[in-house]
Amino acid sequence: MRYFIQSFLLVFLLSQTSTVKAGEGMWLPIFLKALNEQEMQHMGMKISAEDIYSVNKSSLKDAIVHFGGFCTGEIISDQGLILTNHHCGYSNIQSHSTIENNLLKDGYWSQSFDEELPNPGLFVTFIESIEDVTKKALLGTNDQMSAVERQSTIDKNLENIRAGYRLAEFHEIIIRPFYNGNQYFLFHTVKYNDVRLVGTPPESIGKFGADTDNWVFPRHTGDFSLFRVYAGPNNEPAAYSPDNKPFTPKHSLPISLDGVEEGDFTMVFGFPGRTNQYLPSPAVEQIINTLNPAKIEIRDKALKILDKRMRAEPEVRLKYASKFARVANYWKKWIGESQGLKSSNALKKKYTLEKEYAQNAPKDFKNIVQEFKTLYGEIEPYALARDFYSETTSRNIEILRQIRNIQRLVTTYEENGEEEYKALVERYIPYFENFYKDYEPELDQEVFAALTAFYVESLDKEFIPEELTREFLFMRALRDFNGLAKYMYSNSTFPTEEKFIAVLGKEPAEAVELIKKDPLYTLYTSWNGLYTKAISAPYNHYKTQIDSLQRLYMKGQMLTFKDKRFWPDANSTMRVTYGKVNGYNPRDAVRYLPFSYVEGIMEKYVPGDYEFDVPKKLVKLIETKNYGQYADETGSVPVCFIGTNHTTGGNSGSPAIDAYGNLIGLNFDRVWEGTMSDINYDSSICRNIMVDARYVLFLVDKLGGATRLIDEMKLVRPKTGLRSKK
Repeated sequence: MRYFIQSFLLVFLLSQTSTVKAGEGMWLPIFLKALNEQEMQHMGMKISAEDIYSVNKSSLKDAIVHFGGFCTGEIISDQGLILTNHHCGYSNIQSHSTIENNLLKDGYWSQSFDEELPNPGLFVTFIESIEDVTKKALLGTNDQMSAVERQSTIDKNLENIRAGYRLAEFHEIIIRPFYNGNQYFLFHTVKYNDVRLVGTPPESIGKFGADTDNWVFPRHTGDFSLFRVYAGPNNEPAAYSPDNKPFTPKHSLPISLDGVEEGDFTMVFGFPGRTNQYLPSPAVEQIINTLNPAKIEIRDKALKILDKRMRAEPEVRLKYASKFARVANYWKKWIGESQGLKSSNALKKKYTLEKEYAQNAPKDFKNIVQEFKTLYGEIEPYALARDFYSETTSRNIEILRQIRNIQRLVTTYEENGEEEYKALVERYIPYFENFYKDYEPELDQEVFAALTAFYVESLDKEFIPEELTREFLFMRALRDFNGLAKYMYSNSTFPTEEKFIAVLGKEPAEAVELIKKDPLYTLYTSWNGLYTKAISAPYNHYKTQIDSLQRLYMKGQMLTFKDKRFWPDANSTMRVTYGKVNGYNPRDAVRYLPFSYVEGIMEKYVPGDYEFDVPKKLVKLIETKNYGQYADETGSVPVCFIGTNHTTGGNSGSPAIDAYGNLIGLNFDRVWEGTMSDINYDSSICRNIMVDARYVLFLVDKLGGATRLIDEMKLVRPKTGLRSKK
């Protein structure tokens, strides 16, 4: 096995022949000096690659945290103050909210360290260092090995690598594959487990625009919240204790009051979740033509049913507002992704690249695309059935999603006995009670009827469980799936809280027997068993082959296109992406400017509307133009701006950083027309959406009155300083 990638990457220096467009890519910070620094500085960056990532001195990376393992946050004071998105802190804000003291509704601004609220289970992770361990990880592997043999060898190698580190408490070694398993990097991390809520705007600001504005621009959402890291003695990580002190970071981000202008350099630093930029054309064809349309139509059917009831009944709207938004989120994303892939000619680009690849690839790699066509053709019916099953049973029919937990009760009883069953029931009771609080059985029954009918209409018989067949309907004298839904929900104890809780109150043996005879439980277990054998097993068989081939294809591309800089797909590890503030033209005769302002809030403002209402105090601040030092040269406060930074899920909460290393905003979304950037980044329409730091400061100061927090931040004016020297 040749360890070509490490040395190969180092020759991917910026060149005129590079096929990576400015702004594309999620780059490992340890390679910025070799691969990106020159381009970044040409685009306007005034700092060096070492200012961004260094293990020998404090750098920007020391201010970046993985927030809870699912978002990004940044340190913005020398007392461990963290800025992240409102939606990233949402569950913790919610956990502190009661009817009498509703932090979600009213917001919260602590007035002292003593008022900062602990969050059990919440943590932040810092990256101490990153190391290329490819040679050690791939020792003893070769391309002739089976996938199982290769992975087994790698797993043993990784165990040996980890064994070579002696780690302090709260420190961890994480090793991840890159370039589809052709390279491995080690991340030395340190975790802080005492993270406290410091401040949050009301939900009406943090989620302003809700589903209507989701994935779109112009945006007017103040999507931010503030937390603080606390440390034990000597500034080291420690479990929560009232005696812990605010953490002193190696670096914190100054905040620019000058903001940015169109064309200015921007950088986003964070932990993007997942991208698939190097997929072959058969995979993209399958996404556009088969998988996305199916998932969109399934959710479309569910959303129409929810929407009709929510519009007619305010009580249902209150219960289902967040559920609707959750379902609509990726429904809307998939629509934009599919349209974006088509409008950006993603397939044509893939075909062109693959033609060139086939002509120039080394002999052992030439036929890979043809092999992909065969494999993607073979996996397609199982991939489609897999998405149908997941969307139907795990995403949109609420009661079937609950049965997964009920099944755990049965399994626990049968495998571990009565005592563990009783303990699990006790833990689950509050969870079930919370589920039923916002559950409408008749509405779920209607969704069940629509989606099971669509499932049966759309898939081959081999993927249909017995309880959804015409024979079953005939046996039960049921005319259609509306009849089936009525039968299932009328004869099951699960849709009714009182009946189900009563079952759980019986002796374990009797309760388990009643659960196992329940028609919805029988359907779920039958369906799940069929899924495991007829869908999941063959899907995984082909997916293993596709993944192995994708690794070879990645290797083949890097050997073939030697003038190209390859960035590794996102995998929730620390990355840097950079671009410029820029508007865009989503369609003919339409141009979006790169900034939105507080006046736009008033244009959208609808008192009492759950999406577009805001506090009266904010209305008054805008009407009286009480903006303080946070207005820009127009005399108004910018709310959001967009740039060409390449982002994805996991970048939520990532800092937007200016040319000088100062915080200018907070990443929280992408524009709808560019959501295909996970598969095909196109700088003409791919834009990330960021809350302007000045709007954040304005809300903290003028709305929240939390001047103590403003006082601990370092506010700077880099552009003003430069202008004054001229």
